[in-house]
Amino acid sequence: MTSSTKTCDKMFDEKTFQSQLRPAWTPENIGLMVLFFVVGLWPLGLAAIAYMMYGKEMGIDLSNWGNAKSSAKRASKGFSWSSSRTAPSSGNAAFDEWREAEIDRLKEEKRKLDEARDAFEAHMKELRMARDRQEFDAFKRAWEEKRSGNSDTTEHS
Repeated sequence: MTSSTKTCDKMFDEKTFQSQLRPAWTPENIGLMVLFFVVGLWPLGLAAIAYMMYGKEMGIDLSNWGNAKSSAKRASKGFSWSSSRTAPSSGNAAFDEWREAEIDRLKEEKRKLDEARDAFEAHMKELRMARDRQEFDAFKRAWEEKRSGNSDTTEHS
């Protein structure tokens, strides 16, 4: 090995670099966070803060580049963005049947609540329209009276 290779190895030690990317308040993590905010990528800055504060509890450790993907999978296991996903079986048929019945009941209750909310919003829209119409009619009467009052005074002068 040449001396320049040894110097380069000392400048960039992969183990040191990896240890700096662990979920903690390390200078590299703080620098990346600040850089994200300065460049205008504030969502990534917030993600960096979340990673530094909660990465260990969530099981995400980006210091192990090869294991980062499996680490993220492990952290998100059982998490789904979709609410239409069916829950896995508990192993107890009676419980699963009861759970499905409760889910169906809650869906029906939600549908009823949505209908009630829509009816209430329609009612409030009608009330606002009636109030607006009343205010406009009052304005129009006052404006007509003012116009007819101004034309009467100008004709007598």
